[in-house]
Amino acid sequence: MAKNLLIVESPAKAKTIEKYLGKDYQVKASFGHIRDLPKSKLGIDIHDNFKPEYIIPKKSQKTVNELKKSVSAAKKVYLATDLDREGEAISWHILKATGLDHKSDKVDRITFHEITKDAILDALAHPRKINKDLVDAQQARRVLDRLVGYKLSPLLWSKIRRGLSAGRVQSIALKLIIDREREIDKFVPKEYWSIDAILEKKKKEFKASLISKNEKKLEIHNESEAKGILKDLENADYIVRDVIKKEVKRNPVAPFITSTLQQDAGRKLGFSAKKTMMLAQQLYEGIDLGPESHVGLITYMRTDSTSLSDAAIANIRKLIESKYGKEYVPSKPRVFKKAKAAQEAHEAIRPTHIEKEPDKVKQYLSKDQYRLYALIWKRALASQMESAVLDQTSIDIKASDYIFRTTGSIIKFPGFTKVYEESKAREEQEEKNVLPELDKGEKLKLVSLTPNQHFTLAPPRYSEASLIKVLEEEGIGRPSTYAPTLSTLKDRGYIDVIDRKLHPKEIGFIVNDLLVENFSNIINLSFTAQMEKEFDEIAEGDVAWQEVIKHFWDPFSKQLEEKQDTIKKVEMPVQMTDEICPDSGHPMIIKQGRYGEFMACSGWPECKFTKPLVKDLGVKCPDCQEGDIIERRTKKGRIFYGCSTFPKCKFASWDKPATKPCPDCEGLMVEKGKTLRCIKCGHEEQKEDNK
Repeated sequence: MAKNLLIVESPAKAKTIEKYLGKDYQVKASFGHIRDLPKSKLGIDIHDNFKPEYIIPKKSQKTVNELKKSVSAAKKVYLATDLDREGEAISWHILKATGLDHKSDKVDRITFHEITKDAILDALAHPRKINKDLVDAQQARRVLDRLVGYKLSPLLWSKIRRGLSAGRVQSIALKLIIDREREIDKFVPKEYWSIDAILEKKKKEFKASLISKNEKKLEIHNESEAKGILKDLENADYIVRDVIKKEVKRNPVAPFITSTLQQDAGRKLGFSAKKTMMLAQQLYEGIDLGPESHVGLITYMRTDSTSLSDAAIANIRKLIESKYGKEYVPSKPRVFKKAKAAQEAHEAIRPTHIEKEPDKVKQYLSKDQYRLYALIWKRALASQMESAVLDQTSIDIKASDYIFRTTGSIIKFPGFTKVYEESKAREEQEEKNVLPELDKGEKLKLVSLTPNQHFTLAPPRYSEASLIKVLEEEGIGRPSTYAPTLSTLKDRGYIDVIDRKLHPKEIGFIVNDLLVENFSNIINLSFTAQMEKEFDEIAEGDVAWQEVIKHFWDPFSKQLEEKQDTIKKVEMPVQMTDEICPDSGHPMIIKQGRYGEFMACSGWPECKFTKPLVKDLGVKCPDCQEGDIIERRTKKGRIFYGCSTFPKCKFASWDKPATKPCPDCEGLMVEKGKTLRCIKCGHEEQKEDNK
């Protein structure tokens, strides 16, 4: 039996670490939390200083028994769970479940930012004891969220319908989505016009836009005003008034933190926050790289720190010089501003070994693992590269009392953009606008003068990426909460994701309005952000967690009692269908269940007939050519697409079929993000923009 026991959360993590340690170490997995609050009841003694009632779930019993045996046999136990508050709490629960004393010399806590041999050995050389302040901060969050969720959710059940839920962060996210939708509904487009001139010098044409009249910014409200300006300009001479040239530097952005990784993966790769974190977890815990066995490819992916270790920076700078040249390495390492309210002294998300370039490990990764790893690798590398240098030119052209302006830029030195760049539409447009050499006082030839009608646009709906950005900016939630929060909103049927945009559903409006009207003191940004600050104070040891909970609970419990009597039950609108129940002859209606919509007899509860709600997509099944492809749901609510003749034909696809056939082979095209791909010949093309 090994002398030392090291406990982590996951088997994949255990497998990676095991290869770094000798026969004196046994590495076991706890499979995440092994103690939790009971699901069947509140599990918090309100009258005993909010004491939590932790239980060992049935699924964890076997794991706990095995850990107890291993702990009993070991001379030394190392708790090596993740380095955030959640990980600290898991270690504390392992202590409690296995009967260990956290003050005992037998048990130590170790943490590491990356799963590499050097990091593991360094962690073992610098053990510490459990940080009870961090545990209390996590415990306070868990207790507060349980009180909010388990007290507000039953209220929703009694006033709206069962299966709904409320949550401290979840309900704020829903409110943001609802508020934006109402902004869009109320939005009234306003007309405005622009005027562009195509000018020429020695047969070289370029575009300039009208910006002012008599040195005042010009606003053109309608066609009549635009025509008046065109009349003013009928016989005007176009003279270069100013030519301003300057060198502009663009600096790289910081390496990824959790929220920026989720945002960029959403924008560039089309990944949901949940998928991004799942893939990042796999890259962190270890990938089998052939003869090298399991290797952790990235550092810990739940972080709000933009810092990099000195060793990582040195290795990145070395690779930049060897791959791109000395001119791409800045004189000093880049240091980025600390993220607002960063929780612990983590590192940013980066490759554990920068020399493992994406293409070198591509054969060992799935397609999506590779795409995410490449994104992380490029951003980490670019963050320590030299600035991009652009020659920017701005030219003002006078025509009568009016001024036209044109700008253009040329990349003088690509710097970090050689590797990675955030998309910036205006700058890209400037780089496309190549200008001829012009001198002050020079006369230009007018080729055309074009008025253009525009209308102001409503604010865009949130995507997962843009919602996460707002939550982060407002101090709502933590890196680990964004993905599960969005998943809950979808699972509860509060929102739909259509073309990557978050659309609130009717039940989302109803739940939000009831909560905001009656609990505006809790369902608001300032309260939720303030609670995050108080959790930080608990983590710093400045305040007892029970005090924070008591300060919340006393007024909240009184408010709950009042609202239980004053809130009227919401009558849910009935959505009728043309179908007739085969058992009772009553019309079928559409109902909302825990896992989405379904059809039920309107004669309930006398008749309990139900059936899945299916949507015909108007596409013939590619296998049998008889049935139509219809949208179905699994028992857990996940949408898939199958043949209407099932079980005769068992065609099924997780990807939504497109209505147009493949132009090459007439095969079935399916939607993959913004792309359509033929399942028969592999032909790909971009989806048409329906906006």
